[in-house]
Amino acid sequence: MSVAQIKNLQRRLGNLEQEAIEEVTRACGHELWQSLGFDALDSLEDPALRARANYYYGQLQAVRELRDALG
Repeated sequence: MSVAQIKNLQRRLGNLEQEAIEEVTRACGHELWQSLGFDALDSLEDPALRARANYYYGQLQAVRELRDALG
């Protein structure tokens, strides 16, 4: 990959990461999940919110793994 392609990919991954953080925070109703981790998502009573939070948490983890792999 060229330097420009890598920078573009990193920018897009940053956008996806920010979206995932915002959506998990919205589903949880607070930012405590960032310090509590995955366990905070399982405590959500509404199944729809729990599913949404789990989806975006998975997206967040995938984005972070890709960013780590890119360096």
